[in-house]
Amino acid sequence: MLLRPSATGFPQLARHAAPLIHPTLRLTSLSRSVHSLRSANQPHTHRLLSPIRALGCLPRTPFAQNVRWISSVPAATNTTDRVQQLRELMKRPDYNVSAFVIPSEDAHQSEYVAECDERRAYISGFTGSAGLAIVSLDSAALFTDGRYYLQASQQLDSNWTLMKSGLPNVPSWQEYLVKLPIISTKTLADANNLEKVLAKIGSTLVPVPNLVDRIWKDRPSRPAHPLRTLSTATTGRTHTAKIEQLRKDLAAKGATGGCVVSGLDEIAWLFNMRGSDVHCNPVFFAYAIVTQDYVRLYLQKEVVTDEVRAHLGSEVDIRPYENVYADLKGLSERATKENQKVLLGTRTNLALAVALGKENVVEARSPVTDAKAVKNETELEGMRQCHLRDAVAVVNYFAWLENQLNKGTRLDEVDAADRLQQFRSEQKGYVGPSFDTISSTGPNGAIIHYSPQKATASIIDPKQVYLCDSGAQYLDGTTDITRTMHFGEPTVHEKRCFTRVLQGHIAIDSIIFPDGTTGYVLDILSRRALWSDGLDFRHGTGHGVGAFLNVHEGPHGCGARPAYNEVALKPGMTLTNEPGYYEDGKFGIRIENVLLLRKVETKHRFGGKEFYGFEHITFVPIQTKMIDRQLLSETEVNWINRYHEECLEKVAPRLEKDSLAYNWLLRQTAPL
Repeated sequence: MLLRPSATGFPQLARHAAPLIHPTLRLTSLSRSVHSLRSANQPHTHRLLSPIRALGCLPRTPFAQNVRWISSVPAATNTTDRVQQLRELMKRPDYNVSAFVIPSEDAHQSEYVAECDERRAYISGFTGSAGLAIVSLDSAALFTDGRYYLQASQQLDSNWTLMKSGLPNVPSWQEYLVKLPIISTKTLADANNLEKVLAKIGSTLVPVPNLVDRIWKDRPSRPAHPLRTLSTATTGRTHTAKIEQLRKDLAAKGATGGCVVSGLDEIAWLFNMRGSDVHCNPVFFAYAIVTQDYVRLYLQKEVVTDEVRAHLGSEVDIRPYENVYADLKGLSERATKENQKVLLGTRTNLALAVALGKENVVEARSPVTDAKAVKNETELEGMRQCHLRDAVAVVNYFAWLENQLNKGTRLDEVDAADRLQQFRSEQKGYVGPSFDTISSTGPNGAIIHYSPQKATASIIDPKQVYLCDSGAQYLDGTTDITRTMHFGEPTVHEKRCFTRVLQGHIAIDSIIFPDGTTGYVLDILSRRALWSDGLDFRHGTGHGVGAFLNVHEGPHGCGARPAYNEVALKPGMTLTNEPGYYEDGKFGIRIENVLLLRKVETKHRFGGKEFYGFEHITFVPIQTKMIDRQLLSETEVNWINRYHEECLEKVAPRLEKDSLAYNWLLRQTAPL
């Protein structure tokens, strides 16, 4: 599955405001809590900019399409009443705001959010996972990146102007904001980044309540589903050991006052628990405070059971979820009194920073994020094993799908996706999908984050390219795989495009590189073959994958954005390898495997450095019918044949001999 902007396009947003203010602003990006900027010259008038989400990470919802398949994407929502109600609030004397920014993240800066936190989608009608809305008193704009141009163009109604971020002459949302007519000088928005931008017009950032929540009728309640506790047989380390290591990391960073952990996947990993409060993400709503002498975990009361208490033990003080901001006051007072610093991750919401006080905060990437990204041997083996079981399900699926289409069975994209999920559900340890399956035929494949709906799904056409991007959550790991198939005869152009994508995939899989190398450096390998034909793709090449956690995991990744140059790749990390190519209105191509980073032995070690490479753990054949053999080097042909030998060797013993799937696997792995 494709990665979102954190590394692909939008700026990082800032910390959020206070709890009742709906903290969604990040220290380095925008969020849902509302902050305002006041002019030094006009202290009583202000322009308002609301919560904004971090657009620079990965998304998951549908893109848009053209006339023939336009119904496959949810139709535009009439937002007239919602926008008007928001503007009426903005004009009230107690707000007096002229611009309001609405991001996509929740107070935990989650990429995927619960329905109750989908504020940007509610106000704009755009359901893509990456986007930022700005509502002024006389205009409304939606900023999104290239993966969502098509979808946004279909889902936005006439109240909105689509701003295609990344295209020439399209301003950033900050530039757009500064150029808005200044009716007042108060703006609700991002803390750090926006503060610098708006300093040019003499404004300062002030927290105010989130106005979208005030107009959102029938807003869904916050989920609080039962928690699952994990043993060391799955995690490889106890939560006590992880906390002790965190304390050492905090001391090394000078955070003697401890840290606040707000990322939902970080908390799930740190305490060896999983939930289901966010669709497809095994996380639960919580905050944690870890100091050198205590650990507090803030949970919704509905999830605190005897099993959870026994799992956490007496060392962990369980407190109500809503109490975290009040408790930060005590932590702040202690930090001030003892001259301590409390670490807040760069993806922490602004409300937490405000509660602690800037003078008590040291801002850095969360040590939990770094620790979680480097898997231990137990987690790595779990990832290997779940990918083998997943391969069995996917091979069964494609064998079934090809057979059905050959018999003339009419199947729509949702029928197919449901059957794939059924095959996965038969595998040991299956929990659920890791994201909504992208089952797309023909032109729908060009919608990078397409999500078929039963009422509008297209019938799978065997004469067109079929792209399927899917994944699953298992008790021992998380999977993510994309395969592009043709069940008829592909055109010369389709085969050439597919082969160029495959060459980029092989280049990434095969590379050996020195310690300190980032995904930004490697990204060109995935595009070089495409570039030789004047082709390219508008998404990152790869992202980390959690161990029975979020399918998109940082802090590392691989892509063309400078953000991918911030974190070096290390052994134990996971990374997807998913170059692609898309022609609007025609087809989409993507080939994706999950890789593990490992040390490799080289003849020399220049500069005394270690050298690393990749181990692919996805074993589903790549359709050779789609390959233009003449474009490949012998090295590339050998890679394909070796890969297919591995697929046959590892997956065939898990299939019933002479079954439909077994015979399909034999055919698909025949050497070139």
